Amino acid sequence: MDISSYVLLSQETALRRRMDVAANNLANMNTVGFKREQPVFREYVEKTDSAVKPAKQTSFVLDYGAVHDFSQGAFQPTGNQLDVMIEGQGYLSVQAPDGSTAYTRAGQLKMLPSGELATSSGNKVLGEGGKPIIVPAEAANQIEIGKDGTINGPGGPFGRLTVTQFDEAGVDPRGDGLFNGTGGRELPAGETRLMAGGIEGSNVNAIQETTDMVEILRAYQTSQNLSQSMNDMRKSAIDKLSRVG
Repeated sequence: MDISSYVLLSQETALRRRMDVAANNLANMNTVGFKREQPVFREYVEKTDSAVKPAKQTSFVLDYGAVHDFSQGAFQPTGNQLDVMIEGQGYLSVQAPDGSTAYTRAGQLKMLPSGELATSSGNKVLGEGGKPIIVPAEAANQIEIGKDGTINGPGGPFGRLTVTQFDEAGVDPRGDGLFNGTGGRELPAGETRLMAGGIEGSNVNAIQETTDMVEILRAYQTSQNLSQSMNDMRKSAIDKLSRVG
């Protein structure tokens, strides 16, 4: 392939990546606390032989990863006193299946048979000091979660949900609604803002994602048509050269 073909290939690879991200966003439009992704690309400039005219450098498209749109999703009331939504930035701390600490925005909580507070997928929620929060069985149906994360029962508080805030560049998804995070700051009670009785919906806009997918498809088709036109030009040139002499 010549240079133009490689440039088109880099563009089509980037378009495929964009389509994968848009499709994943659309598939998670009903996932609690999901944050839509946006792929990031950068230009890679390669210097070519000075004998190649007229250009002396060629620009390619490189996938530079993806960033999350951390705008807040809408509050969705559930009527469950254990469900919470974080207002503003921050994450709940949970114990991941491998025993490490992970973070999540999904505030669908439940009680385990052991009395420990956990997410809907069974990951134990960690409170102050990184310890699980345990609620006595007799108080399970009588607890309330305050705006500062304090879990109050008939006999007093049983612990507090802590919110950890990060520079979002230090947050990476690990799957199942969980994130890895570095350099976080655990917010004190005075800075913690939770809304109980509901969850945070996904911030995916279905119309926007569908429109993006249509635009990506059209761009891909345009690139394919251009590639086909270039191939036709080469075939025509080769055919004419074969008849010389």
